[in-house]
Amino acid sequence: MISEVNSESGEGSEVPMTTAQERSDLLDKVGLAAQNKAALGQVLGTGTIGQATERPDGRMQATIRINPDELAWDPSILVMPHGGDIELELINDDQNTHCALLPSNGDRKFIWLVNQSRGRASLNLDGPGYYWFGSPTGNDEGRGLTGAIVVMGDAPPEARLDRPEQPRP
Repeated sequence: MISEVNSESGEGSEVPMTTAQERSDLLDKVGLAAQNKAALGQVLGTGTIGQATERPDGRMQATIRINPDELAWDPSILVMPHGGDIELELINDDQNTHCALLPSNGDRKFIWLVNQSRGRASLNLDGPGYYWFGSPTGNDEGRGLTGAIVVMGDAPPEARLDRPEQPRP
């Protein structure tokens, strides 16, 4: 924990901060840091990692935000434990207007996020893999407003290639 002092009241408070080691441990835990697994954790070397929560009805949910003056998604990598439907709440806490171009089976979703706004998107990501999202407004993506949703799991039998069994880690 890092202690932070409020300059107005002089009182201290504990602010949780993610260390590089905690990020590395989480990458290992969800399988994003090893060859022949979801090695995406090495591609997006900055930002936070979050995990979607599963509701009793089987749908998943998560919140992704743009913090003030950071120009990065938080989390920049969202991990879904398996394919399916997910409801995202997108929050733009920044003083600038951004948008979100999100993947979804059948069609992408576009949400305009004016400053200090929020939006919701329902996505269907039924297969394992990496799904990229970003803010194609201005040069947001070039400046870091790019993220990924990682769907864990194996491809269903009907989607697998007809070839000999491959070695697995």
